[in-house]
Amino acid sequence: MYRYDAFDQAFVDERVAHYRDQTRRYLAGELTEQEFLQLRLRNGLYIQRLAPMLRVAVPYGTLSSKQLRMLAHIARHYDRGYGHLSTRQNMQFNWPELEEVPDILADLASVEMHAIQTSGNCIRNVTADEFAGVAADEIIDARPYCELIRQWSTSHPEFDWLPRKFKIAVNGARNDRAAIAVHDVGIQANRDNAGNPVFDIYVGGGLGRTPVIGELIRASLPVEDLLTYLEAIMRVYNRYGRRDNKYKARIKILVRALGADEFRNKTDAEWTLIRSSAQQLTPQEVQRVAAHFEPPVYEKRADATSLLADARLKDPAFDRFMRHNAKPHRVAGYASVILSTKVTGIPPGDVTDVQMDLVADWADRFGHSEIRISHEQNFVLPDVRQADLPELFKLASAAGLGETNPGLLTNIICCPGGDYCSLANAKSIPVAEAIQQRFDDYDYQHDLGALDINISGCMNACGHHHVGHIGILGVDKKGEEFYQISLGGHSGHSAANASLGEIVGPSFSRAEVTDAIATILDTYVERRIEDESFLHCYRRIGIAPFKERVYAHAD
Repeated sequence: MYRYDAFDQAFVDERVAHYRDQTRRYLAGELTEQEFLQLRLRNGLYIQRLAPMLRVAVPYGTLSSKQLRMLAHIARHYDRGYGHLSTRQNMQFNWPELEEVPDILADLASVEMHAIQTSGNCIRNVTADEFAGVAADEIIDARPYCELIRQWSTSHPEFDWLPRKFKIAVNGARNDRAAIAVHDVGIQANRDNAGNPVFDIYVGGGLGRTPVIGELIRASLPVEDLLTYLEAIMRVYNRYGRRDNKYKARIKILVRALGADEFRNKTDAEWTLIRSSAQQLTPQEVQRVAAHFEPPVYEKRADATSLLADARLKDPAFDRFMRHNAKPHRVAGYASVILSTKVTGIPPGDVTDVQMDLVADWADRFGHSEIRISHEQNFVLPDVRQADLPELFKLASAAGLGETNPGLLTNIICCPGGDYCSLANAKSIPVAEAIQQRFDDYDYQHDLGALDINISGCMNACGHHHVGHIGILGVDKKGEEFYQISLGGHSGHSAANASLGEIVGPSFSRAEVTDAIATILDTYVERRIEDESFLHCYRRIGIAPFKERVYAHAD
């Protein structure tokens, strides 16, 4: 993984010192609330419904065991003993004291971490496939290119005050696990006929108030042009993006207003001016960063799948763990393992300081001291010896991280909602818990097959409800919480396969949501063909049968 050099460390240390002084001045009354607002946002600090919230950057979801132990320390000493894994692969703390945030940032800086650009109208944390570098279906490791983009975009003076926040995702595998179609810029890495890296660039995707699937505006972009082309996109957005209305300020609105062809034309015109600039990537610069992501030395091990067969036969729970949590690795004898945070009764994505320390220990013991955070708000251990999987399963199960539900109904993506967020219209966590309790039976979930349920507490869509196979959105009706259900969303095995959910109809009260979900699932089971997945069934029969049953049942 990437390690700071002297420049990186000095930059982050200086930012901590600056923010410490800014906080002192604010608390002394020398800065107004409005003056302090942008200063705290640029350092990841929000003021939420009940307390401040600090969002810590975890670039492309990758961190070391040492860094995770520091996050556990922060949870213990500055928070209430837990943190929250976000859908942007970051860590959030919901209860820090405002005056202690500079101390937290200093602790983060001591392990090469920060909270820079995790908020504000700037380029946010660059995300990637959580299995980057180890996935069996990988074409190119996306992480070096994420790091190049991170270095280019951090405190870029031209793009530090954009019309709105800006999100970039990079995928380098055959299956898109980075949801590139619903990002401001989504990048698919491929190889040309000569084996050189090239990139397909999608622009104008996004969720929120106006969900949109991104448009392909440049195919097979050579690697040397990656940063200059991104810079051209940003210049067009910075120049033409609306600043008079924050609800119409995202790049997706600009792309729709201009049309993809005209946006491409403007980008290409800007690109001709800067394509040969110093921002053009050289082979040496690519190699400099890529060297940080050289694979570790793997022990030579035979594939242990057959050796684990007896253990799977003897222990049905371990068999489920192998089915859902252990993922194919590019090196024989290894697996990548999902450690699920989706335990019934625990808010999805919440992890305790004790759990963080244990995951760090397991990363050291069973892998190469590296951990990933996934878009699904789970931990991933990327390099686990297959022979160690039974022992890891026992430890994870004892620690509340061994749920065998990745890919199944109870692996719910859920924002903090009205329990914490001042923007939320409704609570998300109680709805997630009610659904998990109602459908907690593994055999039932296994029979349903692959199914994504995503819940957001407001139109900002932090829970990505638009791309859930079943999406749930909290809405406010005259001061009361209601929930709108959509069907057929999908972040896509590829950008071309992505889809946005279609709203079923009028919203439901909280008490009615689980019954509505049950009716939807019953309809799917009745109408599916053999082993047809929920998404395929929905795309085949459309929304009408589900709508008819749900509202007939409601009446």
